[in-house]
Amino acid sequence: MKYILICFLLCSVRALSQTTAADLGIIPSPANVTLKKGNFVIGAKTQLVYADDKSKKTAIILRDYLLKMYGLKLAVLNEVKNKQATVIAFIYQGKSAKEAYRLNSGSSRLQISGDEAGLFYGLQTLMQLIKKEGYKLEVPCVEINDKPRYAYRGIMQDVGYHIYPVSFIKSQIEMLAKYKMNVYHWHLTEDHGWRIEIKKYPKLTSIGAYRASTQISHYADSLGGQDHIPYGGFYTQEEIKEVVAFAAERQVTVIPEIELPGHSVAALAAYPELACGDNPGPFKVAENWGIFEDVYCAGKENTFKFLEDVLTEVMALFPSPYIHIGGDECPKKRWEGCKYCQKRIKDQNLKNEDELQSYFVKRIEKFVNSKGRKIIGWDEILEGGLAPNATVMAWRNIDEGIKAAQQNHDVVMSPMSHVYFDFIQGKRALEPLAIAWGYNSLERVYAYDPTPKVLSQAQQKHIIGVEAAIWTEHMDTYRKVEYMLYPRLMALAEIAWTNPEQKDSVSFFEYRLPKHLLELDKTDKIYRVPGPIGVADTTLKGSSFKIKLKPPVEGAKIYYNFEGQDARETDYLYEKPIDIILHPGEKRELKSVVITPSGKRSVTTTTLFIHP
Repeated sequence: MKYILICFLLCSVRALSQTTAADLGIIPSPANVTLKKGNFVIGAKTQLVYADDKSKKTAIILRDYLLKMYGLKLAVLNEVKNKQATVIAFIYQGKSAKEAYRLNSGSSRLQISGDEAGLFYGLQTLMQLIKKEGYKLEVPCVEINDKPRYAYRGIMQDVGYHIYPVSFIKSQIEMLAKYKMNVYHWHLTEDHGWRIEIKKYPKLTSIGAYRASTQISHYADSLGGQDHIPYGGFYTQEEIKEVVAFAAERQVTVIPEIELPGHSVAALAAYPELACGDNPGPFKVAENWGIFEDVYCAGKENTFKFLEDVLTEVMALFPSPYIHIGGDECPKKRWEGCKYCQKRIKDQNLKNEDELQSYFVKRIEKFVNSKGRKIIGWDEILEGGLAPNATVMAWRNIDEGIKAAQQNHDVVMSPMSHVYFDFIQGKRALEPLAIAWGYNSLERVYAYDPTPKVLSQAQQKHIIGVEAAIWTEHMDTYRKVEYMLYPRLMALAEIAWTNPEQKDSVSFFEYRLPKHLLELDKTDKIYRVPGPIGVADTTLKGSSFKIKLKPPVEGAKIYYNFEGQDARETDYLYEKPIDIILHPGEKRELKSVVITPSGKRSVTTTTLFIHP
């Protein structure tokens, strides 16, 4: 059992730059903030002024936002018409650093400048700064100069195990944009379902998109309980175009993933001739979780013809510079016994099946490069020799990312040890069913630094970003995805955008995040309500304690009791500290319940132990 340390609130005076981040409530924290006296007031006469078409788009987004959120209808103009009225100006600067912006607000003029993405991100900051004071909308007078730490800031959403509505995909993209994330990695094919319409191969969706049953017990359960209910679905090409356009308007790039050479059972169910052997199959779309030995045959030319046809249609739908080709968890057993694969190994002077996978990936990369795109793949593509222009997504551990960077390959860090969002966030007994192992709390995500310090300065430049993965074996509804994503997304956004020296965990957890969770609490989204601020893991020393817990969501109430009793109304904290007296070797269990303004709740059990 883990022992819990009650973390006393810090009372030390913090530097001005840190205090402003807390006061302004911005997530992710900006690179440079100078707080000035006074406020800029947005009123009925405020003018939204643009300089060109690129800045006009941003002005229109703000106009629509103010109308929707506050009922305030403002004019969008190409020049100032009323010199007596306050002005919000947008200035496009094509030579600005990529995605950087400057926001400068005085008492009568607020200006945002940057490249197209920078203007959009400056606007996201402005939206977070707007506060309603009575009948007025106010923005503090402040100068912010900001730019991202990493060029690649994303999440991976798997829809192979379970598929979700387009409306939900859009809602995720909106949240990415709000927090200055810029990549939506869409995992579209899996053993358990093919989710993208390919016109040339209609059986991929008529057969490959549907399974006869779904495992409902834990994937580690050898009994593998089934629900025996047909399940499936796919996205049409028109739906995909709609999502890609929606994301582009919000500076989010959608990167498709087409798994190869493994995780391909759904495709083989539709086209069994793509498997090893002379008369392979029949296959059925996978129903149990796990890894399957049937994969694309690396020795047959029709395999590559099929994949090139598929990728041609995929690239026509997704203008992203990267195409994700998977490459993970590919068993080699079928290749070992396949005359076509063994002939390929001999003809290409390959040493083994690992090098055969490298041949497979390199051949696909050459085709993708010929279309003006680059491939990105999971870190197994390092095995057998990495394709020359490939970018590695390090997922198994941090060392795989280090290895790739040392070989001068670009790397997106996505280690399951820190940013897998299918892992539980608290004590397993209090969390929804999830993968059998793995724990990534909000605090653990926030503490992660994606750039390993063991790399040289030149090698560190190959760490181009960070991505969190959401695998969905146990997420049969989009509500469960929301629970696993929020609020860890906010922590991810800060480690992706903010330089380590600007990060401030006290500001984030005690001041900024509670404000953002209150805003989220007002929506219809589900999120995991954190436990009270003031609790973390370890052992106590001493004998008498005064513990003051703070609400993790602004306006939430905290109730507590001891020894596993249910917390009751009479146990409401009312901002008072809890007096605890323990003798050496004594344990007590503190149970705390957080109830948010909308009625969402969390339960936290904490074991207090005094070391003898």
